[in-house]
Amino acid sequence: MSDKQFAGKSAIVTGATRGIGKAIALELAKRGANVAFNYSKSADEAEKLKVEIENLGVKTFAEQCDVANTEASTEFCKQAKDALGTIDFLINNAGITRDTLILRMKEEDWDAVIDTNLKGAWNFSKAVLRFMMKNEAGGSILNISSISGVVGMQGQTNYSASKAGMIGLTKALAKEVASRKITVNALALGLIETDMSGELKEDYQNKLIEMIPLRRFGQTLEVAEIACFMLSDAARYITGQVVQADGGLAM
Repeated sequence: MSDKQFAGKSAIVTGATRGIGKAIALELAKRGANVAFNYSKSADEAEKLKVEIENLGVKTFAEQCDVANTEASTEFCKQAKDALGTIDFLINNAGITRDTLILRMKEEDWDAVIDTNLKGAWNFSKAVLRFMMKNEAGGSILNISSISGVVGMQGQTNYSASKAGMIGLTKALAKEVASRKITVNALALGLIETDMSGELKEDYQNKLIEMIPLRRFGQTLEVAEIACFMLSDAARYITGQVVQADGGLAM
């Protein structure tokens, strides 16, 4: 596989200033893709990532954008297209959690998670398709879902619903755009080693690891490499699928 397999291609990665999104953005850039990304509040982290991407010899575009805002999302995608010339890939990664049992969950906790995780993916998918459908070679959309959307997790009615919704969005959209050579797939991730998981108490982390057949959390680079495969020419005959990368947790 060429180190620059995505040379001449451009991608949008939502929520890329840390964790999984950052790993995907950097891996795409290492493989030659131009990368646009949005951020919510982390302006300093966004600037650092922008420099990292530029140092890899590709173009980048970064702006603050609330993915739950339809107008802002549409404008971001237009600016990214103008800056990079084309949009070939979209990775809907932006996501938040507001975990608690349903009887304690506030309405705003439900709305915030659904709006960011699910509506955000819908907003960006709709916006980029206006450009992607004009590409002779088509394009690819990859939705970063979770095993919480496959099996459900206690205390995550909002998060599980949003991630299950992303899976439904993936399958329906894949059927809508297949005739235009556009693939739409999802990654249902398990426990990945990020800043968020690092905040868990050690004894709780150990309990979670005991539940995972591979006996470890996943690495962000592993997710990034899977994502790059799903966006590559080698996966052009795969669409409407949900790939579980969870160490066997939900099998």
